[in-house]
Amino acid sequence: MGEHNVRELTTHLNLAQSTVSKHLACLRDCGLVDARPVARSSVYRLTHPDAVLKVFTAAEELLAETGDKVRLCPTYGEGAEA
Repeated sequence: MGEHNVRELTTHLNLAQSTVSKHLACLRDCGLVDARPVARSSVYRLTHPDAVLKVFTAAEELLAETGDKVRLCPTYGEGAEA
């Protein structure tokens, strides 16, 4: 986690700068990230990193228990017709 600027996030996520900036603005407005100025740009960090880690952990646990069921589901899984 830690702090990152838009350029670092753009490179890491392989997304356009405009996309990353729009998402950061939304996350900032919702109170999920905050920013501080560094030189001529800003660096961003999660405001609640422990809570985010708990969400990711819960998602990993859920996928570990149900991932194959979703993937193999005839209605929604990999072989399902769109």
